[in-house]
Amino acid sequence: MGKRIVLVTGAAKGIGKAIVKNLIDEDYLVLAIDVDGRSMPKLITEFGKDKIHIAKADISNEKTVKLLFEKVIKKYGRLDVLVNNAGIIRDNMIWKMSAGDFDSVIQINLKGVWLMCREAAKIMKEQKSGRIINIASRAWLGNRGQSNYAASKAGVVALTRVLALELGKYNVLVNAVAPGLINTPLTQKLEKNVLQNLIEAQPTKTMGKPVDIANVVSFLASEKTQFITGQTIYVDGGKSIGAGI
Repeated sequence: MGKRIVLVTGAAKGIGKAIVKNLIDEDYLVLAIDVDGRSMPKLITEFGKDKIHIAKADISNEKTVKLLFEKVIKKYGRLDVLVNNAGIIRDNMIWKMSAGDFDSVIQINLKGVWLMCREAAKIMKEQKSGRIINIASRAWLGNRGQSNYAASKAGVVALTRVLALELGKYNVLVNAVAPGLINTPLTQKLEKNVLQNLIEAQPTKTMGKPVDIANVVSFLASEKTQFITGQTIYVDGGKSIGAGI
């Protein structure tokens, strides 16, 4: 059968890149998708064109997503794993947040994931196998200044549960991973005092690493994992239990 085929969105950097690296190390053929076309060629340089194929795509565009999956099936004949990692933030207190910033976050983080899942579901249902792994966030439990982001990620958690119900009998497992405070280019842009306060609120008093998320994705993608579906796995240093707040 050859290498298993995995499609990863938001693959250019941070958590997405760590996921890509792990899966390549585990001998998957990775189809890396990102809206940031400038960063994508670096993945080829780092990992090799025989191990990773890249494409620039906006996952919130229905026509783009449909075309993407048509090309995947035409070239590879199947899709074994989909990892929905792409997402954006537009933080602000609700009284300062524009409707545009709300719409943008929902469009990418929820509708985009839904579009990707819909096309993957068609393929995986037909082939009677597959894994869908959605990157949610601990923030779905609630974060000040993230009414748009938290709502989008709550939607991802709900979507994951529904798809697990719909696709389970077709041997397609659907799960979510909910990262907490992870050391990424995004968190590194925070003011030092803000970041330190966030770290102090952690039960572990540390940030996680992108590879912490990637390791859980690898576990859920594995063919050895046969009886886990509809779950949200927190990788957040215990923040989701409320300790340290």
